[in-house]
Amino acid sequence: MSRTVFHVDMDAFFVSVEELYDPNLRGKPVVVGGKSNERGVVSAASYEARKFGVHSAMPLRTAYQHCPQAIFVEGHPERYREYSGRVFEVLNRFSPLVQMASIDEAYLDMTGTERLLGPPLRAAHLLHEGVKQATDLNCSIGIATSRLVAKIASDQAKRNGILHVLPGREARYLAPLEVRKIPGVGKVMEKNLHSIGIRRIGDLAILDEKTLTSRFGKWGLALAGKSHGLDAGGWFDSEIGERGDPKSISHEHTFHEDTRDPERLEATLTHLAEKVARRLREHNLHTRTIQLKLRYSDFTTITRARSLAAPTQLDIHLIEESRRLLHENWDRSQTIRLIGIHTSGFEHVTGQLDLLDSGRSEKWRQALEAADKLRDKYGESAVALGSGLRGKFRERVQENPAALPGKEPRKQSPGD
Repeated sequence: MSRTVFHVDMDAFFVSVEELYDPNLRGKPVVVGGKSNERGVVSAASYEARKFGVHSAMPLRTAYQHCPQAIFVEGHPERYREYSGRVFEVLNRFSPLVQMASIDEAYLDMTGTERLLGPPLRAAHLLHEGVKQATDLNCSIGIATSRLVAKIASDQAKRNGILHVLPGREARYLAPLEVRKIPGVGKVMEKNLHSIGIRRIGDLAILDEKTLTSRFGKWGLALAGKSHGLDAGGWFDSEIGERGDPKSISHEHTFHEDTRDPERLEATLTHLAEKVARRLREHNLHTRTIQLKLRYSDFTTITRARSLAAPTQLDIHLIEESRRLLHENWDRSQTIRLIGIHTSGFEHVTGQLDLLDSGRSEKWRQALEAADKLRDKYGESAVALGSGLRGKFRERVQENPAALPGKEPRKQSPGD
């Protein structure tokens, strides 16, 4: 029996959710992500806006230049999480093996479900209808024997369609497509491939692994597999349904106006530390390494890291260390455009960590766990530390915020 994988991708998800709350947006060029004069980037664009060249990750100001008549919406992350949760519930009715790749897309391993749901194409139509009934939103579904081909197929099925690549036809289906269609191939890699005459996936498929490895290292070996429709390297390094731990957790903020105000910078670090620590606790992780990121007005960017004496998942420890890094490394003659906190070196820790702080950490832990419960119930902005209020900013629409459906921490086994 060949493997059957679905890739479900919600159509213009953020925009579609906004249209549910404001039907007047339908049929118009809409940009989600912020105001047209802000420094942020486009999180999503309606199909009407895309006709003018607007796309996700484009600076908002550039989007305005492309489409000044567009309606710019700041976005509502809480709504998107709610509807992502509804989609996740539907997906779990079709397969126990679901992998939420982001807030608006997922993979399902449908292998062996034919007795219950029928052939793959029929099951896809049932799933398509189920998502529509539960959310009043449209999705596109790709069906294949691998995640890579299913993802490419769902993109070609847009919008509101279903595309099934039959087993054994993967290489033939991929061959005429541009190499940029391969997940993970960005502008730089595309340019490198074009420089050696590779423009189509079929061009890539006829090269031997040795040639690709000599030019591109491990990524070249992965490209060889991907060109034949295999889930090779990066992007697909875990099984569908497997809840792995993140390798790093970070948050950053770009100021609307550059600043050298120490109090504002400290307050912003407090707010960023809250967001990072919240996600650490969500995954039952403690960090050993914290890194500060600073970008000055001239776009010069520095990063400075510190190893912690003991692993932590508490806001107060991240706040203290990030502020220390700021004051030790900030060139006061420079104004700051962006500031961020990055954590890595994760550990799973049980029991009391610090016996020398007179219970300070335990008191913070109890208070923060209570705050997390309030956020779970009333939203991420329900509770905040007072020292971070001045630095608080509107939550940006992002792919992996806290409380994302299907991103719960993996269950710990007795041996962990």
